[in-house]
Amino acid sequence: RSSRVVEIQSQMSERAVELLGLPEDRPCLLLDVGCGSGLSGDYISEEGHYWIGMDISPAMLDVAVEREVEGDLLLADVGHGIPFRPGMFDGCISISAVQWLCNADKKSHSPPKRLYRFFSTLYTALARGSRAVLQLYPENSEQLELITAQAMRAGFTGGMVVDYPNSAKAKKFFLCLFVGTSGTLPKGLGTECASEELHQAKFTNERTRFRNVKGKSVKKSRDWILEKKERRRRQGKEVRPDTKYTGRKRRPHF
Repeated sequence: RSSRVVEIQSQMSERAVELLGLPEDRPCLLLDVGCGSGLSGDYISEEGHYWIGMDISPAMLDVAVEREVEGDLLLADVGHGIPFRPGMFDGCISISAVQWLCNADKKSHSPPKRLYRFFSTLYTALARGSRAVLQLYPENSEQLELITAQAMRAGFTGGMVVDYPNSAKAKKFFLCLFVGTSGTLPKGLGTECASEELHQAKFTNERTRFRNVKGKSVKKSRDWILEKKERRRRQGKEVRPDTKYTGRKRRPHF
């Protein structure tokens, strides 16, 4: 790998660990999802913490073994779930790996199912009150929505922290997730001049917002439409004004 790639990887690992907000008085056990050749792990070890890394690539893990990294390594596809005891980890980081779960590499692969399996088992494996910080490169806003929706379904709260939102090159997305407690979402770097609401896609644990009493989804209901329009407005898109006719039922055409 070029030294530039290594440098970027190290910076992102550093930022991810910083966003975990770990206690300073004791070493922690962290999970590194998509650990590759163990570059993030090197930083975790330097900080005095212990780690276990998971990766789907035997070649990358071979490099990690050659480099004699200090963490334990596991060859696994995180889309099948995180195979560890409940509450085992004090935190989880992941550098540019989670977006791969959005791809269906095999016919049997369903991205929403794989993401849900990953997030629900990760939630279980993390100690209450801990965090997971997942840096990712989303292809588009739909991918971001899919990833955050599945994290939310699995029980996480939190949201997206965006560093340097106004820079095409330096912009970085960190999905900052809380387990069992709702923490305050950290501020993104370089967002002082940007409007905060826009860049921190917060989500809460109101998992049943758009379900009616019988459990049916009320997608396309008035509330759902108004919320979607509001979201579009925040993204700076042209949206028609709301009126008393918004979301009205139309009679079927004959």
